[in-house]
Amino acid sequence: MSKKKKPDNVVFNEADQKYDASLKTYATNLGAPQITSLDTTAWKNRSINKVNHKIKTKFSELQSAYEAMLKEYEYNQLIYQSKFSFEPVVGETYHLYRRKNSETFLSIIAPHQCNFDFVGSFKLNADSIWERVENKDDK
Repeated sequence: MSKKKKPDNVVFNEADQKYDASLKTYATNLGAPQITSLDTTAWKNRSINKVNHKIKTKFSELQSAYEAMLKEYEYNQLIYQSKFSFEPVVGETYHLYRRKNSETFLSIIAPHQCNFDFVGSFKLNADSIWERVENKDDK
């Protein structure tokens, strides 16, 4: 019915039908030194803290980049939905204003030259993306 199993202290390879204790990379007899695992708790804790800090930092960077991109998207939506009757030139600075009825319009007139409700100054880049320009006239 069942094969006769050898005791645990006998190193016998069932597949090859050989005694192969001398071929093992570890000690196999009872007189061999005890195999103990190293305590890696301190190393794991240090590594976990390093990795968690690195991941949190990367997440913060990605979150900041996402927020900047979202802000850029909102500005572009606002400008492209505003009224203007000219074709903007790449690299030029334009000023966005809000009318009393909350409608926005784009103008080449600087904020210090008029009394409109100033929203911000923007520059059109080569990719047709509007970038906010911070200057002393911005409120």
